Amino acid sequence: MKYYSTQKQVSPVGLQQAVVDGLAADRGLFMPEQIPVLPADFFENIDRMSFQEMSYQVAHAFFGADVEADVLKDLVYETLCFETPLVRVVDSIYSLELFHGPTAAFKDVGARFMARLLAYFIQKQGQSDVHVLVATSGDTGSAVANGFLGVDGIRVHVLYPKGLVSDIQEKQFTTLGQNIRSLEVDGTFDDCQALVKSAFMDSELKAHMNLTSANSINVARFLPQAFYYFNAYAQLKRAGLQGPLVVSVPSGNFGNLTAGLFAKKMGLPIEHFIAANNRNDIFFEYLKTGTYHPRPSVATLANAMDVGDPSNFARILDLYKHSHADIASEISGARYDDRQIADCMLETMRNTGYQLDPHGACGYRALREQLKEGQVGVFLETAHPAKFKDTVEPIIGQKLEIPETLQQFMNGVKQSIAMSTRFEDFKRYLLDL
Repeated sequence: MKYYSTQKQVSPVGLQQAVVDGLAADRGLFMPEQIPVLPADFFENIDRMSFQEMSYQVAHAFFGADVEADVLKDLVYETLCFETPLVRVVDSIYSLELFHGPTAAFKDVGARFMARLLAYFIQKQGQSDVHVLVATSGDTGSAVANGFLGVDGIRVHVLYPKGLVSDIQEKQFTTLGQNIRSLEVDGTFDDCQALVKSAFMDSELKAHMNLTSANSINVARFLPQAFYYFNAYAQLKRAGLQGPLVVSVPSGNFGNLTAGLFAKKMGLPIEHFIAANNRNDIFFEYLKTGTYHPRPSVATLANAMDVGDPSNFARILDLYKHSHADIASEISGARYDDRQIADCMLETMRNTGYQLDPHGACGYRALREQLKEGQVGVFLETAHPAKFKDTVEPIIGQKLEIPETLQQFMNGVKQSIAMSTRFEDFKRYLLDL
């Protein structure tokens, strides 16, 4: 399959180049020329498949023409070697808990899959010393760092905003060492993302080193996140739940929502999506007005969603041929300030005993407010609340049990490099490697 740029200023490329390059030469994001529709018997039998089996079939539909079947199957099964994300009932609606990977965040799947696929391609090309640049507002950095940890021939550079990620998130990528470096940027996530994008467009850097991305701008990072949506549908089908399916997605850089839209295009029967925002409500405003106005992000309780110019908005526009009416017909929006997020977390804990993290709280509240009678609603709980314990515990008035995998990170020693928001400083850092 060929992949074209959302800017449409360069020729389409194969999967290998799309994954290795990360970003198209015209600064666009890669999109597949076709979105394959899965056969009817796949959906008829999905409730009898394991998470790995159904995910392999989804992956094969996209990547099967470019990766040998046995290699791709191994990639999928190695990626999904942890506990299957579970659907749980929360006061008559459903939570899909996407935090069963090693860093307790939904991005583990995309990061682990991409690490293995990229390693396969660079070995095939005979390359070595590939540098992965990743900007993070929290969970992406930890998922990518741990997904690529110890992978031969690949060095990872995580850029994160100083003071704007939780302590546990920071420890998950600053304590690893080996082939992982962390750069503490004196700015916002948008500043980190701008540095990464500028590096990909710099001809001197491209001549000096092999660069690629691991944010959801990379097709190998965001497409595997579609696995979750098929898994949710399978679990609901096993439980005999019928009715139009509505999925509420906490949304920051919009990679997860985009993966869900791809799943729908592949035939998954999702009737409607809700994009739940915090105060960084650029997409919510777009849905209301039809005009996209990116702006500097602001810090909120739901820090992983603090994005003022979401990269994957370009993919959503492209997917719907820039039709605001078509986008708004399939996606509604919501936005919540810190007080509303905190109130939702406390009320849900008191009423149901369920511990929400701040991001999941946005998704849950939006679903509660917008779900109609007869619909089946699922919200995505994207990270374990213990990753934000300093935020969550004072709100709910209870101590959180910290999973053992997170406790292990807290024992590490932070190692980071201070970085300004000036591209010249970041470029010098890379040239000196």
